[in-house]
Amino acid sequence: MPLPKLPPRKPDSHKGDFGRALLIGGSYGMAGAISLSGMACLRSGAGLVRLAVAEPMLAQVAGFDPCYMTTALSCDEQGEFAIPAVIDELLKITEPATCVAIGPGLGRSEVRTKIVQHLHERVTQPLVVDADGLNALADVAQRNGQPPQHPGPRILTPHPGEFSRLANRKFASRDEQVAVAKKFAEEWSVVLVLKGHDTLITDGDRHELNQTGNPGMATGGTGDVLTGIITALVCQGLSPFDAAVLGCHVHGLAGDRAAAELGQVSLIATDVIRFLPAAFQQIGS
Repeated sequence: MPLPKLPPRKPDSHKGDFGRALLIGGSYGMAGAISLSGMACLRSGAGLVRLAVAEPMLAQVAGFDPCYMTTALSCDEQGEFAIPAVIDELLKITEPATCVAIGPGLGRSEVRTKIVQHLHERVTQPLVVDADGLNALADVAQRNGQPPQHPGPRILTPHPGEFSRLANRKFASRDEQVAVAKKFAEEWSVVLVLKGHDTLITDGDRHELNQTGNPGMATGGTGDVLTGIITALVCQGLSPFDAAVLGCHVHGLAGDRAAAELGQVSLIATDVIRFLPAAFQQIGS
């Protein structure tokens, strides 16, 4: 298929025309993950970006970039999210969002699993699920013996290990994993982005393999960057499938441009964000 394109920006555009992104995550030791997603979301054109993080992490996350907004989520004395207060807080901030993402730096606990399940089953807007959000969905599916239901579009972005947990099986080869991923996307009624060499994007009916990217991107944080990119593209009006296809292409293209200048060995996730403007310019967006 031709590469999806963002619609041109009208001269009288304002920030509200390009969507409100809400990204949820961040926990002790992983403030960078949600911050990378937020910075990538900004660089990928979302009009307004808000990060919702555990209250003790707010100042650290806010300090990475002054261009996104932050919201503190209530925690107890041990730093765990406080239920039911967090559910009420999330309901309030998800309502105006164009697209929601959850998972980068979220951490794992029974409380976090309940939060992911709640959003997956209640949010009607497109929801991008990555990292520990995927592990939470895997726990829910295995506990219930069936895919969790959802009322709106869903984009899941697992790496091979996360997909093995989602599918609850091990794979002997990439080919086997790709074949199962296509059936999985149909059964779960999601857009699945199976990351790796020649990343697969599928909704169970349509299938695309991404051809950009390089081994230098095999470093912590690049997946969080992809989450932010896809979220921003959905905010700007692309369908979940088209946003995933274009997002993977631009993500890999930015990584290729970074590697051409810096080399693959020294490439880090913030370099991918730094080269996003050039990548978008190259494809004419």
